[in-house]
Amino acid sequence: MTSQHQNTPSWDQIRRAPKVLLHDHLDGGLRPGTIVELARETGYAHLPETDPDKLGVWFREAADSGSLERYLETFSHTVGVMQTRDALVRVAAECAEDLAEDGVVYAEVRYAPEQHLEGGLTLEEVVEAVNEGFREGERRAKGNGHRIRVGALLTAMRHAARSLEIAELANRYRDLGVVGFDIAGAEAGYPPTRHLDAFEYLKRENNHFTIHAGEAFGLPSIWQALQWCGADRLGHGVRIIDDIRLLEDGSVKLGRLASYVRDKRIPLEMCPSSNLQTGAADSYADHPIGLLRRLHFRATVNTDNRLMSGTSMSREFEHLVGAFGYTLDDIQWFSVNAMKSAFIPFDERLAMINDVIKPGYAELKSEWLFRQTASTSAFTDTEG
Repeated sequence: MTSQHQNTPSWDQIRRAPKVLLHDHLDGGLRPGTIVELARETGYAHLPETDPDKLGVWFREAADSGSLERYLETFSHTVGVMQTRDALVRVAAECAEDLAEDGVVYAEVRYAPEQHLEGGLTLEEVVEAVNEGFREGERRAKGNGHRIRVGALLTAMRHAARSLEIAELANRYRDLGVVGFDIAGAEAGYPPTRHLDAFEYLKRENNHFTIHAGEAFGLPSIWQALQWCGADRLGHGVRIIDDIRLLEDGSVKLGRLASYVRDKRIPLEMCPSSNLQTGAADSYADHPIGLLRRLHFRATVNTDNRLMSGTSMSREFEHLVGAFGYTLDDIQWFSVNAMKSAFIPFDERLAMINDVIKPGYAELKSEWLFRQTASTSAFTDTEG
């Protein structure tokens, strides 16, 4: 048995490891059964399947197209059943419960309030319903023996013209459960610079924001998000790999943008399974996160859309363990990176790292040590 194999975390350990999630879409993580029930309750008649199991398969297969635009089309059904207050509360509560069950201790979950107004809700009512759901989900999780804290990121759609309005909304609710702002949607043809007024407003208000950049579009998207808009984090950022050259002698040369991203410790919200579906990477083993982790970029691991990718934080780490031989130390490294990059106050981030994350991994690693001791003792007794 090799040392590497001995240190490989089990599925149970990955599940129990305290994980931090920065990039997860509320409308991309619904339970299939909830979609079916909400469609029935709200009169939504456009579902491709009404059997929950078949519907879950449909979402994964429809999203597994290699195209970001096709991937985004699947959201018409989840958003379609999220147009009432009760639906939003339920979906948000179940989101918090599901993440906590998977060992996530801190999550920032994003959604676009402007997409939930068809039933007559106001932007404010949408935000308050989702916040209520997150708090309810946190309470339920605690009752089930899990602890989680969930913050909301309000997203503006990059093809629309409401980004300043949504930024102002995020600022009004910043001490009431909303921790930051984001823009999302198809990158090509919709550069982040179209929303400069929103970003300038947030900077004046000393507020936090992340930008989807470098997923389906290349380095110009990342450069604009950072140097024109001033993003605190990059949603995906996977195409930063285009500014890194592997030389024949095995060494690595970083371009100026890649060097800037690494030197400034700009967090990359990487979503391996989603990237495979949208064509941003060919396989887990080929995903840029392996090289970026080796080069000590501020890489983080995320789910993006748990329903469409059929994934969870534990599944993401399971894939990376298989692809790169990661240990609990690596998973802790990613988790601490993410917690350092969260949009909550520094002292609260530090407390999560020192009081929750590090002790959790220490306990898991001690289990391995005691198992090794017990195994060695058993072998000695047998030999004796």
